[in-house]
Amino acid sequence: MAKKRGVPGRNLRINDQIQRDLSELIQREVKDPRIGLVTLQSVEVTPDYAHAKVFFTTLTGEPKATGEALNEAAGYLRNLLFKRLHIHTVPTLHFHFDQSIERAIEMSRLIDTANATRARDEANDGVVEDDAHSDKEDDGKSVD
Repeated sequence: MAKKRGVPGRNLRINDQIQRDLSELIQREVKDPRIGLVTLQSVEVTPDYAHAKVFFTTLTGEPKATGEALNEAAGYLRNLLFKRLHIHTVPTLHFHFDQSIERAIEMSRLIDTANATRARDEANDGVVEDDAHSDKEDDGKSVD
């Protein structure tokens, strides 16, 4: 039996709509002081729309406390989403701190360090080679 396929791209559209709506709802409706400046990076909804992973970053405050506050407000946010979205099943929200930006900064720092080390090593090797090269030239010439 062939697998039933949904509308192409519907899941992506649902993800984007949930992200837009949640961004607005968190900013306007959630009054928890542990939630500072929060940016929603992405939303991943399961194919059956039962669960949604919401990845966020924060500019102020502690990420762990912000995640706890968002997860405590998840039921309230889901209720508000239900009023906005026109889908049969509104997913249960699970908030996760997105560490990809921090990992990218760390990787960039490591790459910069490696490039600086390589440039310094190449500069030192060039000086040694120039000295060795000039010694060979001096040995090849005899002055009488």
